[in-house]
Amino acid sequence: MAPARTQKTRQPSLSGFEVKVGPPKLTRFERARIVGARSLQIAMGAPPFISLDAGFSGPIQIATTELEEDALPVSIRRSLPNGVTQDIPIRALLK
Repeated sequence: MAPARTQKTRQPSLSGFEVKVGPPKLTRFERARIVGARSLQIAMGAPPFISLDAGFSGPIQIATTELEEDALPVSIRRSLPNGVTQDIPIRALLK
């Protein structure tokens, strides 16, 4: 088993960032997609982005904890029917 990351990477500041496409929070569908994809990665052997000191019961719980602790380097791409798109860092939606 590979060692877990112990140092959190420095992420850019979100000052002045505005969500222009969609609601200003993570939707339940986006949350389900992120947790499902990340839990599949963990189940297939990908190293977790958090330390596993506490007793976790499975990959879904690990993926949910990674999302809640802002440990995932993921952006959400939202698009409108007229072709306008915006890439939104997950940090901006987890306020």
